[in-house]
Order: sequence, then C-alpha cells, then structure tokens
Amino acid sequence: MAAAANPDGPNPPVLWQFALSHYVEKVRWALDLKHVPHVRRSLLPGLHINRVKKMTGQTAVPVLELNGAAIHDSSAILREVEKTWPEPPLYPSDPIEREHAVELEDYFDEGLGVYIRQWFYFLLLPYSTIIATLFVGHSDIFHRLVFRAIFPRVRPRMISYMKIYPDEAEAARQGTIAAMDRIGRELQPSGYLVGDHFTVADLTAAALLWPLVMPKEFPYRLPTKFPATFIKEREQLANHPAATWAAGIYRNHRSKSAAISEETVI
Repeated sequence: MAAAANPDGPNPPVLWQFALSHYVEKVRWALDLKHVPHVRRSLLPGLHINRVKKMTGQTAVPVLELNGAAIHDSSAILREVEKTWPEPPLYPSDPIEREHAVELEDYFDEGLGVYIRQWFYFLLLPYSTIIATLFVGHSDIFHRLVFRAIFPRVRPRMISYMKIYPDEAEAARQGTIAAMDRIGRELQPSGYLVGDHFTVADLTAAALLWPLVMPKEFPYRLPTKFPATFIKEREQLANHPAATWAAGIYRNHRSKSAAISEETVI
C-alpha cells in the first residue's frame, strides 16, 4: 500500500488499464468523479504481463501509480484515492452505513465482477473484431494492428486463465443474475444501495455491470454490432431492475473524464 499521497505533487497519478475492464472502469469513475487529473496508459493483453508484474508482483489491472508507489486491486486504489482526494466522499461517514457499503463493494468485486467477466468473454471472445474494438478501438492504427496479430495467441490463454468454458459460463450467468437480484433487494427508497447518497457500493455495482448495460456514458468506443447470441442474452435481462438502475446511475453520476493524456503502451 502506498504512503499518503500528495495531491499537489508534481506528477499526476498514472492509471494502467485495459479500456474495457470493468474493474478499471470502477477506478476511472472514482478519479473522474473527484476531478483528479491523471494519465491513462492502455496496455495490450498478454504483452502487459511483464510490465505489470514488475510494478506490482502480480499481473492484473488496474494499477495506479501514485507518488512513486504502484497500487493494485480496485478496492485498494479507491481507498487511497478517497484518502488523498476526500471530496466528494464515496464512503459514508456513518459507521454502520460505511460498513455496509464496504461489504457490498467486496461482494460485487468477488462475485458480480468475476461472473460477468467470465460470461461476457464466453459470448464475445470468438469475435476478434468486437474484442479488438473493446480493447484498442480508442488507439492508433499501429497498436490496433499489433493487437490483431497477437490476439490468436492471447485468446486461448484468456480462456484457460479465466475458465471460459460452457458449463462455467452458464454458472457465471446464474451468478450474475443472483448479484443483480441482490441489487434489487438492497435498493433503498432513495434509489441508492446505502443510505441517501451515492457511495462506493453504487459505483462498484454499476461499473461492474457496464458490459451488460453498455451505457452511452461509458468513456470508450463500443462496437456498433454484436453477435445475435450476445444480443439475445442482453435482451433477456434488459428490464431487470438492476440493469435499469445501473443505467440511471451512469446517467446521473458518471462524470466527464479527468484524464489529461492517454496512450497505448505495449
């Protein structure tokens, strides 16, 4: 964990990311909400491993470089962001509400986030053009060509690492629906998951649902066409209370980008 950061320091935070990652979207959203100027560096899957491992000792994004320290894990990053830039607050001041918000954040991270990623990739990994748009549609032609060249080797590794197989994907679909059902049960009269204000619980749940909701406020280019199987799956859940809620949370709370520069780095 990083030491307390200096928000007025000379170097802006650097967010290492995959553009399509819902865990990264959780961190981007927090930085944008708090109007934190930051640099975004989009990595290419597979080629990211050595760079991220050298920084953090593990291979997953997001990673936030802050005052010379590299923080990984979206929840750890959000805690450091909240400590450094406390306004507007994401964690309730009331101890009971704060505990519940953190419990929901953990639940969605460990359940919904894992399930929806597994299901999403099962439906879309066979379609290289769609995956390329999601990973590098915002990038220059060179990096788009590099991605297309390496993806046939990266895809089987993703399938093996995340266990993207038919039985596991169906279980992930059911796990996604169960998490969405919990969102419906947790919703307060205020329209938020905890108390009367937008908190880390709302941000986490909505960000992790973006692959299903595909809100127009998502900060990167989305494909214009999807395979029929994916469209059918989305349509079956389009009217689920959690899906309509997440779309509204994006509409009302997804701030404009605070990124000051962006580049794709191999």
